[in-house]
Amino acid sequence: MAALSPTFDTLNPAPAPATAPRGAPRTPAAAAPASALAPSVSLPLRFVLTGLASLLTGMVWLAVRPDILAAYHYNQYTVAVTHLFVLGFITSIIMGAMYQLVPVALETRLHSEKLAGRQFALHLVGFAGMVWTFWIWDLKQAGHFGSILAIGAGMFVYNIARTLRKAPRRNVISTGIASALVWFSLGVIAGLYVAAAKCWTFSPFDAMAQMHAHAHLASIGFFLLMIISISYKLVPMFALSELQNERRARWSIRLLNLGLAGLFFAILLRSPWKLAFALVVIAAFVVYASEMAAILRARKRRALDWGLRYFLTALALLAPLSLLALILCWPGLPATLLTTQLETVYGFAGLAGVVTFTILGFLYKIVPFLAWYHSYSPHVGRRKVPSLADLYSTRLQAVGYWLFLVGLAAVAVATALGHEAGVRLGLLPLLASLAVFGVNMARILSHFVHARLEPLGTRPASAS
Repeated sequence: MAALSPTFDTLNPAPAPATAPRGAPRTPAAAAPASALAPSVSLPLRFVLTGLASLLTGMVWLAVRPDILAAYHYNQYTVAVTHLFVLGFITSIIMGAMYQLVPVALETRLHSEKLAGRQFALHLVGFAGMVWTFWIWDLKQAGHFGSILAIGAGMFVYNIARTLRKAPRRNVISTGIASALVWFSLGVIAGLYVAAAKCWTFSPFDAMAQMHAHAHLASIGFFLLMIISISYKLVPMFALSELQNERRARWSIRLLNLGLAGLFFAILLRSPWKLAFALVVIAAFVVYASEMAAILRARKRRALDWGLRYFLTALALLAPLSLLALILCWPGLPATLLTTQLETVYGFAGLAGVVTFTILGFLYKIVPFLAWYHSYSPHVGRRKVPSLADLYSTRLQAVGYWLFLVGLAAVAVATALGHEAGVRLGLLPLLASLAVFGVNMARILSHFVHARLEPLGTRPASAS
């Protein structure tokens, strides 16, 4: 782990001498290894901006149509909006982050930046077409657009897999990422199968069962496993700590893989064993949380900034989500209005709560660094440059944090009760939180266009 520290020490560096204000890298050389390995900043940014646009569109869509959450979830509108969140927002962000972080974290270069650019075009066309054709419930065309997206997904997996092969060493991070790529591939294949089965009605599996099994492949196998794997690199770097027990970290990955494999088939076959495999997945989360706690106890930077608070709150949300999962997995649970609405709460809390809160927190760490390195690293020692904290407002981070939690809780309660007006009301603070986040991101991204440089000897103003 120590060998990788120069890469991300630039994100939250120690106090620097007078030529570089506190919070900025000490010299251009200190940050150069990270940039030399990472692709052009435009590559991850196009994925990130696409993802954020999809998130905002999806939240506005839900506010306009609160019945999507307040009614039974097996309908064309829920399927369309879910894929906007899952493919347009979460998958886009993760792909962009992987193109940026995997080469750096594993000390190698991305296999092909040109291939990644072409993949972005296929991904954009594929998920946008899928969302629209799901909305009008043209499953044949949804399958066609899904095939376009699958080709792009294959290019992404190939690109990252080739990058992993070039890594000078194997560790728990590369193992976790490789596992997530396998689950992502299987999730895409399962999605194409579900669409094909709907068109030709030849599937031997129950329609709801195969949809839920497909959803868990993507949400646990790709989203959560990728987040867990990357957090084993990012959290120690952000908190100035290190991995405390690699064996424990590896067990969290193994248990998650084992639990998901069993859970997928148990859900697909409607087997009562899904409760047992759900417990294995939860055990993986417990092992992971214990390692995160150990990493944070050993940290040298005692104060937790808002980016880490977002992530740790998302991690804490796994506890009530896991409890809800156990309830829904209970053998013989009757299908009532309440239990079917709790399934919607489970999906919304997992995607909009755990995954989205994690992504927002990590973007508050990654995007400022990209902007800082692009605009200011060449000027360190020659001009007065702002610190990373000067690129955004910590007050807006705090406001957005509390608005998001209030909105998430309100929407979850209203969804459980099937209350449309309550869902719409709860979405207002969520939208306000995203607006605040957008203002902060715009503030950060403005530094790509207009760098705030001052002569040495002056003191740059700090952001509130």
